[in-house]
Amino acid sequence: MSGVNGVPWWYFHKIGTDLEGTRLESVDPDNTQWDGFGPDRVLGCVVYPAAEVSKPGTIKHIEGNRFSLGEPDGSKSERAVALSQALSAAGLKAPVRPRLRDEIWVKLWGNLSFNPISALTQATLDVLCTDSGTRAVAKGMMLEAQEIAEKLGVKFPIDVERRIDGGAAVGSHRTSMLQDLDAGRPMEIDALIGSVQELGHLTKTPTPTIDTVLALTRLRARTAGL
Repeated sequence: MSGVNGVPWWYFHKIGTDLEGTRLESVDPDNTQWDGFGPDRVLGCVVYPAAEVSKPGTIKHIEGNRFSLGEPDGSKSERAVALSQALSAAGLKAPVRPRLRDEIWVKLWGNLSFNPISALTQATLDVLCTDSGTRAVAKGMMLEAQEIAEKLGVKFPIDVERRIDGGAAVGSHRTSMLQDLDAGRPMEIDALIGSVQELGHLTKTPTPTIDTVLALTRLRARTAGL
């Protein structure tokens, strides 16, 4: 189980549609993980805590303690329950979800939009979610992503406005992509944005706002030497 942001490389494993077994170049170039680990060994996880690396070896926890778990086929397996119980015993929230992909997309909604916008503007979550211009850009990206996800069978439990308000409520948090940019680390561009663009091509869904922000973010990474 790797707790990662974005679209996981195993996304189409046991999905139960005609896209079963589809592989994503953006997050698994040359099928390295699919062929190396094998998707049958995977347990999915959506990570919710917000944190920052305040200095080498020191993590500052901002908020959140939930790690949603889920099997690719939606079953409540023995291994998922065992891990849930272990994490719960440590004081964390670790529910086993039958539709983890729905949660993947709700989390991805924010990562897809908030992360690159913050890297491009240097703004914290509370600012970019309340500024009328950047909020509109984030909303445009989210609506394009929602169209893709719904074509893949995803059901969103909340709407876009509420998701953006949730980001604002986190406060003056610097997104992981902005932290990486400032620290000179490679940013999660393909996992958070490129993967959604790839899924747009796969589902024949236009993504003009996502395409624009992706191009700007990639150039920002190149000009920073990342």
